[in-house]
Amino acid sequence: MNEHTQQALLKFQQTEQTESIIYQNLAGLEKNPDNAAVLRRIAQEETRHYEIISQTTGVHTRPQKSKIWFYTLLARTLGLTFAVKLMESGENHAAAAYRTFGAYPAVQKLAEEEDQHENELISLINEERLNYIGSVVLGLSDALVEFTGALAGFTFALQSPKLVALTGAITGIAAALSMASSEYLSSKTEKAEGKHPLKAAVYTGGAYILTVGLLVAPYACLSNVFAALGLMLFFALCVIAAFTYYYAVAKTESFKKRFLEMAALSFGVAAVSFLIGYLLQAWTGIQA
Repeated sequence: MNEHTQQALLKFQQTEQTESIIYQNLAGLEKNPDNAAVLRRIAQEETRHYEIISQTTGVHTRPQKSKIWFYTLLARTLGLTFAVKLMESGENHAAAAYRTFGAYPAVQKLAEEEDQHENELISLINEERLNYIGSVVLGLSDALVEFTGALAGFTFALQSPKLVALTGAITGIAAALSMASSEYLSSKTEKAEGKHPLKAAVYTGGAYILTVGLLVAPYACLSNVFAALGLMLFFALCVIAAFTYYYAVAKTESFKKRFLEMAALSFGVAAVSFLIGYLLQAWTGIQA
């Protein structure tokens, strides 16, 4: 075995050992007994993979503590689904890499098991919060599209950061309550399986209010209204990017397509609203 092959195998060996501990930790966090059982079984298989590779290399490795900490924390904060799907992307690379070790049949066979892991991981997750991801999407997308437009319009019409912040906060809270009420009635009418109307309303209204608070903050903190507008749009872009990434990983969808679509809608509406604010001020002659 040459040095390059030895180093590559040692890296895979360490990864299997590390992921085994991660899956054990995730199983301990999982409240659904069926999901926890599958995670424990995968952890055991990852340990077996580690042992197979260690027999080939003749070396024992140490797990990556930082990676264990990171994925365990990720599961605690952003949910099991997001953490597992992120791990799954690494499994795809591992399966392809194992197939290159044709001189070591025992190692190459691991590719088939890694593919099986991927299929199991896709089917095992039944996380409650994902039942409400549609409600979060509704609250975020509506707040981003509607509220960035409203703030852009207020910016030119009022031209006072404090007035924009006050008007925006009142408008945003009222809109959030309205959205939450609509989602409650909609969920109650549709009676979606595994979706509680009150929780759906809280997810929708909560996502809307958090977005409103973040977008209004620049106007409350800055004295230049146009600087506040620029910072508000930057925050909007950050929210779109962060949530789109989470959604794309959790739902295994294209990040780029959804991000561009949401950004185009939000910034397009903001541009039109800014123009409307300018035209109304010019037409009425009202100065704030």
